[in-house]
Amino acid sequence: MNRKVVLTCAVTGAGDTAGRSEHVPVSPDEIAADAIAAARAGASVIHIHVRDIETTKSSREVAYYREVVRQIKASDVDPVINLTAGMGGDLILNPQAPTEHMPGTDLINALDRLPHVEELLPEICTLDCGSLNFGDGSTLYVSTPDMLREGSKRIQTLGVRPELEIFDTGNLWFANVLVEEGLIEAPPLFQLCMGIPYGAPPNPELLHTMVNMLPEGAQFTSFALGRNQLPWVAQSVLAGGHARVGLEDNLYLSKGVKATNVALTERAVSIIEDLGAQVATPEEARQIWRLRVQTPMAEGVRL
Repeated sequence: MNRKVVLTCAVTGAGDTAGRSEHVPVSPDEIAADAIAAARAGASVIHIHVRDIETTKSSREVAYYREVVRQIKASDVDPVINLTAGMGGDLILNPQAPTEHMPGTDLINALDRLPHVEELLPEICTLDCGSLNFGDGSTLYVSTPDMLREGSKRIQTLGVRPELEIFDTGNLWFANVLVEEGLIEAPPLFQLCMGIPYGAPPNPELLHTMVNMLPEGAQFTSFALGRNQLPWVAQSVLAGGHARVGLEDNLYLSKGVKATNVALTERAVSIIEDLGAQVATPEEARQIWRLRVQTPMAEGVRL
């Protein structure tokens, strides 16, 4: 069991959830406000996506990331900033003519997924460690070994800690190869993502199998989707890991009760403390994960 738990709040995500809950933040102001509130409620780390203000769909607009980070840094809290770098991997195929890309495809190369990371130099950015059949239909998430090596090299050059997003055991296998090749600095930081169709199911035995596959000295967080999110806080901590909650992965606090990011964070803090553990402060999280503190040249803002 882990007694000092780094708690991440993933405040909005990339899914089409804004129409399903009025609590999902969309604009940079809303995302920043939720991030600040979650940090005040106890989140050590804030994981950030941004959305198009008009459509509410996911976005790669650097200006949105810049504004969210600016507002967090101007606030009275200083959580670890974790920016997604997974946008730009969506491929939707015509099942009758699979060489045709369907509307909704957003597929770019590894380096073009990183301009906001290059400018803002967060302490953490994500690295999705494999391709995946993403749910039913004909949507794929594409992240090939060549893309991952190229992205890892660039992230390493920037001095940003990659959070290795693991959706299945094959992803973990290849992430370990990146570690062996020296493209991931010690200690490697893994996120074991459970319950994303069709990746690893939210099975505690499978979680323990994946934990046993981690390289020596690795740090890990694990989360699960939907109604499994809050119970999985305990699963991850008892397995020796850290925890993640937030509206990216779950819209409900209990059956029929819509959640907010603050309510999910507060509930996670309670679960962790009821297990006899403590939630890490942001500074403790930086020490546990050996994060670098950098100063982006563009704004002179401490990240």
